Amino acid sequence: MKFTAEQIAAALNGVVEGDLKAEVSTLSKIEEGKPGSLSFLANPVYTHYIYSTKADIVIVNEDFKPEKPIVPTLIRVKDAYSAFTSLLEMYQQTKNNKKGISEKATIAGSATLGENVYIGDFVVVGENTVIGNNTKIYANTSIGDRCKIGNNTILYYGVKIYDECIIGNQCTLHAGVAIGQDGFGFAPQSDGHYKKIPQIGNVIIEDNVEIGANTTIDRATLGSTIIRKGVKLDNLIQIAHNVEIGENTVIAAQTGIAGSTKIGKNCMIGGQVGIVGHLTIANGVKIQAQSGIAKSIKKPDSVWEGSPAFHLPDFLRSYVHFKNFDHIVERIRRLEEKH
Repeated sequence: MKFTAEQIAAALNGVVEGDLKAEVSTLSKIEEGKPGSLSFLANPVYTHYIYSTKADIVIVNEDFKPEKPIVPTLIRVKDAYSAFTSLLEMYQQTKNNKKGISEKATIAGSATLGENVYIGDFVVVGENTVIGNNTKIYANTSIGDRCKIGNNTILYYGVKIYDECIIGNQCTLHAGVAIGQDGFGFAPQSDGHYKKIPQIGNVIIEDNVEIGANTTIDRATLGSTIIRKGVKLDNLIQIAHNVEIGENTVIAAQTGIAGSTKIGKNCMIGGQVGIVGHLTIANGVKIQAQSGIAKSIKKPDSVWEGSPAFHLPDFLRSYVHFKNFDHIVERIRRLEEKH
């Protein structure tokens, strides 16, 4: 599908400088621009590319002042980066605008499907499960019995959702996500073996949550594991049974959260963080990558680092001594030799 500079400018509330009828059918980075593509310039570091790019249309800030002639048609907007992001969203929506139900899908007779859904090849939908309007379910996804999937949600290839789990509206689950498998609950017995504790709860994922590829969220032993609205989870994260993650918290890849820990809203957790079970993390807390959290963090908006982690200002002061520890030991040894 092709769009003219005039059409794009209208969508972005921008002003065309150049050929109103210039057409594009794809997007590109400015340094890799090619004929028929649309690009943008927001970072001054890339300014020199605008004089050599082959892109036919470039979105720029309204105050951009070229130092020499430019071949592409320009669209001037208030914020080029935000405008291009909006175009990417539109492009993504167009690309994902799939509808219809594959003949290769298996859908229980008691399941309820909303309007304008897409269900791909080899999808399985269980008994009494409800799928919302405009939801897209890609190939090889399996949804268990008595689940509820909201409106405008996307489940990409190979997502697995166990029985009785709830996914909200406008959620995105990427390939290989597993929701609602048993929590890691085993009771040690007197003869040394472990007896499995039945996990009879579920997982609740609220609205506007995005979950990266191969992330796993265990069902609760009792009650629910809960991911609150607006949470963003990276790839390869493990969330254990009965965990609760507060609104708009973001967590980077390879983080693991043990059972029954409660994380507040608007937290930022770096990659490869480990959090032990039954803790409480206050609102707005930031945890640096590769930190190990072994106790509750009660101070809101605080920053933590290290393993075991402690308050960042204390960590930075201590780190000065960590680096000099071998010299300190040597000084102590010499003092001991004098005595």
